[in-house]
Amino acid sequence: MARRRRGRNVDGVIVLDKPVGTSSNDCVQRVKRLFAARKVGHTGSLDPLATGVLPLCLGEATKFSQYLLDSDKRYFTKVRLGVATDSGDADGKVIAERPVAGITRRRINAALDAFRGNIEQVPSMFSAVKHQGQPLYKLARQGIEIEREARPVTVYCNDIIAFADDTLTLDIHCSKGTYVRTIAHDLGEALGCGAHVFALRRTAAGPYGEADLVTFEQMEQRRAEHCLDSLLRPIATTVGQWPQVALSAAPAFYLKQGQPVLVPHSPTQGWVRLYEKRDDDGCFIGVGEILDDGRVAPRRLIVK
Repeated sequence: MARRRRGRNVDGVIVLDKPVGTSSNDCVQRVKRLFAARKVGHTGSLDPLATGVLPLCLGEATKFSQYLLDSDKRYFTKVRLGVATDSGDADGKVIAERPVAGITRRRINAALDAFRGNIEQVPSMFSAVKHQGQPLYKLARQGIEIEREARPVTVYCNDIIAFADDTLTLDIHCSKGTYVRTIAHDLGEALGCGAHVFALRRTAAGPYGEADLVTFEQMEQRRAEHCLDSLLRPIATTVGQWPQVALSAAPAFYLKQGQPVLVPHSPTQGWVRLYEKRDDDGCFIGVGEILDDGRVAPRRLIVK
């Protein structure tokens, strides 16, 4: 007999203000308990050192978590110059200390040019990138190091916010798969002094920013007031930046059967949010892609 899954069906997104010192999986489990939810998943992990925007998808929203995983991110990070660690952050073991005398803001900014635009980055051994099914950080903790291939990433901006003594603050807007700790480590090597991240805050992930954040304390308070679900963002917000296509009843029916449909005045290319027209407004039913012939093809739908 199949084991019955526990929890209630609850759909939506919590944009958690992740606290420092907790893993992303710890956050998932805590939110799952708070909501008594059957299904919760994160959209790309944050290190225990990091804080800030961590979107968590509940229920049907987990179907759209990939689009958040693939989205751009933004970070504020504090980098300590003069000290290099094996992990590239403050949780790692110090492997070198060198003087920072003579390092100026102008020199740092010039070095940062190598970490802007389309670049290639070798993932840290302490990253979650997998090798033969095992995360690199697990191998690193066993003292094992393997050769890693460089990966293409895009750094849209990498700007100095502050620099004093040995502390550098950066604002980094980047594509998925970019490791801020690797930027810090490689910058330190380029400057000849070494460096590591000692504070990291994600300020945006895809369509979500700091204005959307919810803390665990707020969740506890709303649960005590029996209105916890009011904190959930609609599933459609996961792709809120995409164009919208509204379908009347007939094309919506065929699209939900998996058939591409022609919708007047639709975008000519790309991915779109799909809504079915109702009496007063539209109901989000999933996402689709515009085919070469102009029809809208379903790609991921909500089952209700």
